[in-house]
Amino acid sequence: MESPQRSSDFSSGDSGTRRNLRTIGALAALFFVPIATSFWLYYSGWSPAAHVNHGELLPPRVLPAVSLPPAAGGPPVANVFAKRWALVYVGDGQCDSACHYALFVMRQTRLVLGNDMPRVERVFLATAGCCDERFLARAYPGLIVLDASGSSARRLIASFPAADRPSMIFVVDPLGNLMMRYDLRGDPKGLLQDLQRLLRLSHIG
Repeated sequence: MESPQRSSDFSSGDSGTRRNLRTIGALAALFFVPIATSFWLYYSGWSPAAHVNHGELLPPRVLPAVSLPPAAGGPPVANVFAKRWALVYVGDGQCDSACHYALFVMRQTRLVLGNDMPRVERVFLATAGCCDERFLARAYPGLIVLDASGSSARRLIASFPAADRPSMIFVVDPLGNLMMRYDLRGDPKGLLQDLQRLLRLSHIG
């Protein structure tokens, strides 16, 4: 006959296993649900804005995790695309007029978000000629400027579609998935409208 103590041990073990499985399931959901949602939106033909030049939903892709040095100096930044939504511009660190316009739109869009501002960060990946950090810090306070000109950044930069890249703002979700891009030659209000919708529907970031 089985002793009460032994039955209790089995019961305790089953309870611990169930807790572990629930934890693993919750973590898996955090990772896969946003990706599955992106796939569904993409293949269902969802258009994030009425204007043809507003957001283009990209096939979801996880950006490679790399460490990049900040333009202001200091230790490399790891996992920059984690925990928060990110508006990203990729271009030369000398920052021509198209670059300045992109950074301006990113700054103003985030400001209009109000209470949701802390959920969104702005990232400038400088692919060369990095950077007039003093000017960028003064003109665009809070902008994360990273030197992406080195070999360690090649896989990351290659993940951003090259076509018309200098005229694009990209959106990365809090799990590091590149999901959308916006053509700045169109109406930038589409970026704000779509970002507000994403933040309203999302429970992450």
